[in-house]
Amino acid sequence: MSKTRPDERAFHRLPMLAESKVALETCTFCPKLCRTVCPVSNAEPREALTPWGKMSSAYHLGRGDVVSADAGLSSEASDPVGALVMESSFAKVAFACTGCGACKHSCDHGNPVADTLFRVRTAVTKAGLAPDAATRVLASFSARAEEATARARVIDPEPERDSQRSAPRAALVVGCGYLRKHEDEARAALAATRALAGRDVHLVGGCCGLPLLHAGDEERFESHLGAFVERLEGYDEVFVVDAGCARALRVEAPARKLGAGKVELLVERAAKELHALRTLPEAETRGSVRYHDPCSLSRGLGVVAAPRAVLTRLLGRPPEELVKSREHSVCSGAGGLLPATHPSIANDAARAVVREHDREGGGTLVTACASSLGAFRRNAPEARVHDLVTWIARGATRP
Repeated sequence: MSKTRPDERAFHRLPMLAESKVALETCTFCPKLCRTVCPVSNAEPREALTPWGKMSSAYHLGRGDVVSADAGLSSEASDPVGALVMESSFAKVAFACTGCGACKHSCDHGNPVADTLFRVRTAVTKAGLAPDAATRVLASFSARAEEATARARVIDPEPERDSQRSAPRAALVVGCGYLRKHEDEARAALAATRALAGRDVHLVGGCCGLPLLHAGDEERFESHLGAFVERLEGYDEVFVVDAGCARALRVEAPARKLGAGKVELLVERAAKELHALRTLPEAETRGSVRYHDPCSLSRGLGVVAAPRAVLTRLLGRPPEELVKSREHSVCSGAGGLLPATHPSIANDAARAVVREHDREGGGTLVTACASSLGAFRRNAPEARVHDLVTWIARGATRP
């Protein structure tokens, strides 16, 4: 074993993680008080999958502790294949995170676990240690973004116009998750936005690039996000439906000095325009209606009041709640690439939320996230699961 003190060893295996030294050490030497809130380790109770386990694995991997030369397992040793397998197993746990932010919210230090683990993903990808599922996502990203663009043009055939040659317009970023997998909800989003904005709205296709960050290519994500932001500069209003896209434009873009300041969530506009929403007929809202807070919306952006105000207006009564809601909501397991890298854990996390919904009385489960919507429908096909945007569309447009 190395005789060098832990705080004196450099990040020689993954040098770029030196910038995350404080965040990694904060978790590595912590008594693990956040372990009960992680949807991943709750779905599969393994120490390695707790926030502490994931950050500690990254810490030791970055420093080269995993395959110490003193143990005869370095890449120069007689078993380089075994060393690579061992490092890859440590690297994979960095991909066992949805980015939900529950651990940071529960941490006395506010330690940025998810942001750090996404940076770890880029480091391990550069080192050739990323899991195959993440590599496949990177390889297929361009094709999926093009598919989202094509789906947008089917829903809104009018081509994107040059704002210098025509009157300014509003843009709608519904998100590639809706465009590729939930076309009905994407159409509803466009109708709702046009009704609430009272003007022409162009449906923007493509992808903000967030899957690139989650799959371990931060540089490509930044480049793609920058190009996406430039596409939005010609619009005087930009509405967003998907919370992940909104966070990319509101948080990630400004942090990288890419602009994107005029972004408004559609649910926020709906909450401001409650007078424009009608209460839906009782036949459409009969029974319990329970709201699930998407992580990117609640903890990621702090938007918890607007969805409830909108649902209260549409239902004529407040929506019912899950046991853990608002900033304490439980993740659906659908974010951060988890369904690709750890599909069984992702499915178990989604089922856990639906089981809680059933224990509270069942009825209709309403969410506001394309990924959560898909996860709930895949794992509980018998449940009544809806997206908030379809309810907004029904209330904003006259029958």
